[in-house]
Amino acid sequence: MRVTPWEVEGIVDYEKLTREFGIQPFKDIPNELKDNKLFRRGIIFGHRDYTKILDAIREGRNWAVMSGFMPSGPPHFGHKMTMEEIIWHQKMKGMAFICIADIEAYVVRGLSFDKSKELGLQYIKNMIALGLKEDAYIYYQSACKDVKDLAIKLSNEVNWSELKAIYGFTPETTLSKMFVTVIQAADILQPQLEKFGGPKPTVIPVGADQDPHIRLTRDIAARISIFSFESIRNGLRIRSRKGKKYLDKIEKKLEFEFKRYEEHIDVFGKAEKIEDYIRKLELEFGGPAFILPSSTYHRFIMGLTGGKMSSSKPESVISLLENPSDAERKIMKAITGGRGSAEEQRKLGGLPERCSIFELYKIHLVDNDKTLNEIKNDCKSGKMLCGYCKKMAAEIVKEFLKEHQNKVLEAEKLLKDYTIISNSF
Repeated sequence: MRVTPWEVEGIVDYEKLTREFGIQPFKDIPNELKDNKLFRRGIIFGHRDYTKILDAIREGRNWAVMSGFMPSGPPHFGHKMTMEEIIWHQKMKGMAFICIADIEAYVVRGLSFDKSKELGLQYIKNMIALGLKEDAYIYYQSACKDVKDLAIKLSNEVNWSELKAIYGFTPETTLSKMFVTVIQAADILQPQLEKFGGPKPTVIPVGADQDPHIRLTRDIAARISIFSFESIRNGLRIRSRKGKKYLDKIEKKLEFEFKRYEEHIDVFGKAEKIEDYIRKLELEFGGPAFILPSSTYHRFIMGLTGGKMSSSKPESVISLLENPSDAERKIMKAITGGRGSAEEQRKLGGLPERCSIFELYKIHLVDNDKTLNEIKNDCKSGKMLCGYCKKMAAEIVKEFLKEHQNKVLEAEKLLKDYTIISNSF
């Protein structure tokens, strides 16, 4: 197994990833998440600090959702999953930020900025067709001055040893690929800039391969901010990363009961109110007061030919712009969890957990859990054979593509209503 932000190889062991990366598994699904089939079915399998997002939802506080797409090829069903995660969070009242990662595409894939611009527009229109609302903030990395300026500031907090430890970089790694990691960190922290309302909980929905970016960003956000917080009984312990002078400053302004020590201040009261108050003071002192970003992690959708669905393997993907007849052909040729013969499958049953078609049903094609379980049970019992199952999936996909592609055409007319930061819009 090899899992990095730029390549995924082998059979992915999610339990091992969870242990090695320190991802928190979703155990008991909160009520707020149960209407989302990705959470409910364990497709979104883990998180970092998602409780911050749940608290913000429950308390009606400002929060954001941010994710992005490297436009290395046409948008496909794998991208659709992330798009729908963003859109669902936006419906839950999160401010949505979408990045078209054209700098990353140039550095990692050698894609020209003109080609990224063209492909990026396809991603944007498809997100609009899927239900993205007009208040989303959409931008190309190369055209976003805020991201580039922030990346320069963040880069001062990162050294070679840290990048080597997180990403496995070698002496042959180019400087541009190293700097892209800081661009990604700036993407993640941009929603907390003053022009967007300042510090706020922000969730980044990603595949597990993107976790190195999350870890790096959380480390940088902690180092660049002035104050850190530790829970204590009946309050918070405040420390300064930038010297005791900042503790002296807040001591003069505190409106809570507190006790001063040489290296920290213990402040007593409701933790959330104390933290909000100290962050506002940090902004007055010129610090960013970043809240460590949260994240959710989804499983990789299985490609029709096995392995991960990837734009670099056209037969493994169904593009959202695919001719419905071509999609049907790919589905009918797809790898399944079927047996060697119809007789054997009737006797032993199929293996839906190894089937690319059942993956499509589970993630994209069937919303009703009862219907999904019927398909699963009919497969496992041998009652339903792969040929019929594929035909059923192909019909659903063909119908979806026809409807969706009509919505994409409508989205072309709606682009003017969206905030899109690009050199060409």
